[in-house]
Amino acid sequence: MLCHVPVVFLKTAACDNLCGMSQPVRRIIHIDMDAFYASVEQRDNPALKGHPVAVGRSQERGVVAAASYEARTFGVRSAMPSVVARRKCPHLIFVPPRFDVYRAVSAQIHAIFARYTPLIQPLSLDEAYLDVTNPLLPRPSATAIAQEIRAAIKEETGLTASAGISYNKFLAKLASDYRKPDGQFVIPPGAGEAFVAELPVGTFHGIGPATAARMNALGIHTGADLRRQPLPLLIRHFGKAAPFYHGIARGEDLRPVEVNRPRKSIGKETTFQNDLHHTPELHNALGLLADSVWMACTKRHLSGRTVTLKLRYSDFTQLTRSKSFTDPVQNRGQLEETAVLMLSPLLPLVRGVRLLGITVSSLDAPNAAAQETQLSLLAGL
Repeated sequence: MLCHVPVVFLKTAACDNLCGMSQPVRRIIHIDMDAFYASVEQRDNPALKGHPVAVGRSQERGVVAAASYEARTFGVRSAMPSVVARRKCPHLIFVPPRFDVYRAVSAQIHAIFARYTPLIQPLSLDEAYLDVTNPLLPRPSATAIAQEIRAAIKEETGLTASAGISYNKFLAKLASDYRKPDGQFVIPPGAGEAFVAELPVGTFHGIGPATAARMNALGIHTGADLRRQPLPLLIRHFGKAAPFYHGIARGEDLRPVEVNRPRKSIGKETTFQNDLHHTPELHNALGLLADSVWMACTKRHLSGRTVTLKLRYSDFTQLTRSKSFTDPVQNRGQLEETAVLMLSPLLPLVRGVRLLGITVSSLDAPNAAAQETQLSLLAGL
């Protein structure tokens, strides 16, 4: 959770009306459900309320898909290996995921969004951007709309949501983390640059752990540090992503809320604290990555025909290998097996491995048989 930001904020109405401006300020809301999967399980099984809950597999190679706030106090997080989660919280309660239920609840929530705007960009089952610059219902502010949406979600689903309100997507997403759970926060026009100045770059949406580490190595630790870097330097080190980084350091983000935005790929990569040198370590890491990627595929009801393995050595030399199929990948086992087969020609290792990643692309909804396979596998998690 973000904290200790030395900014004095204006009243929330400032986010909606600026006198003297020729064009209306965009009003963007980011809605993020609170511990969505775990909260659904606690709602449907009152015996779980107040207890640390993890949705996922409890087996040795399982991965936590979601953790309740009670579990998070012990350091349990989504995408964490189940063995690590159990070590952090010995009395952690694992429950199998029920993606059909999560999808149904998500549909309820998106129906609530649609009462206020047609400009909705889902990011996953439990979060979305809404552009309410011109809302369907007359309301005095984006703040009021966010409050109504959160109240409707609570009344109609029994779940809580947090909201961030600002004049662009980047700041709205940052703001939604600021009052979690069951809260909302506004970053009004003129406050964005100051808001991000003291935040670690690793907290910025769009800057992952690997990029944050590269920035840190260049002496870029905060938004203020990033703002001081000239664009040519950022381009030299970060390529086509540099203009985006240059903008967000100033609280600027011109990306529109994209309705029905097609997703191009689903992937996950891990940078290891210590380089991996042995084949069993690599196979175990690929298994955990396959768990995480397949869980994300199933969550979005998508699969893909191309699997890509990414490997970065200790000297930062990087290799990618891809394999394409006629039909979408059918299950998690096929995903892991494909990644292992692509890794095999690179063994034995000539140097340590600092990063591994698996990506599924050429996305499509799997056929009915594949859907049945997915659901049966998930039922056994």
